Amino acid sequence: MTRTIDLNADLGEEITDDAALLAVVTSANVACGYHAGTPATMRFVCEEAARRGVAIGAQVSYADRAHFGRRALDISPSLLRDHVFDQVGTLCEIADAAGVRVSYVKPHGALYNRVVTDPEQAAAVLAGSGDLPVLGLPGGVFVAAAAAAGRQVFREGFPDRGYTPSGQLVPRDQPGALVEEVEVVAANAVRLADAVDSVCVHGDSPSAVDAALAVRRALEAAGWSLAPFVR
Repeated sequence: MTRTIDLNADLGEEITDDAALLAVVTSANVACGYHAGTPATMRFVCEEAARRGVAIGAQVSYADRAHFGRRALDISPSLLRDHVFDQVGTLCEIADAAGVRVSYVKPHGALYNRVVTDPEQAAAVLAGSGDLPVLGLPGGVFVAAAAAAGRQVFREGFPDRGYTPSGQLVPRDQPGALVEEVEVVAANAVRLADAVDSVCVHGDSPSAVDAALAVRRALEAAGWSLAPFVR
């Protein structure tokens, strides 16, 4: 029986080779302008994704371009909801024009980690993103709240990141947070595949394209078929 898994990456962040990554991944988390990205980068990713059959997701974040969305902000739930609504709406307009739809929402950076444990901010992200399916870390309040609300939930694993004993990501300022060896990233992806719906390769890594290629090859060699988790 064929096993299917998704491979996603962060795109449109004005850092890596988006075209090269889009030739490898099956889902693209598109920066919506709050931590990175511009209308031009969003348009390029959406148009190329449409051509290649890659699913598009809104990668929403704190309004924090100066710190690439990796600084936790204590903002009101209502403001966070409005920021998420704005980001999703902007990407939806651009995606529609490119002939592709936004298929899911995924928080970025500090917001991604915050909604794992913060019910108010998790609820704000959900409220701002309509009824979109969500992609998130297994076991967190974000995915639990989404499931309780009847939203589709997809579990994500990070082969290029370290995990704490509780299953959260090791903070980036601590030892072991990043896995940089491409071969180790690929092996981690195969190990994670049975427990998640999608594996993520961070697009801002210098080795992002090489890592994504290695992950795809390793998954396929292990018997996995790659396809978007949601269409």
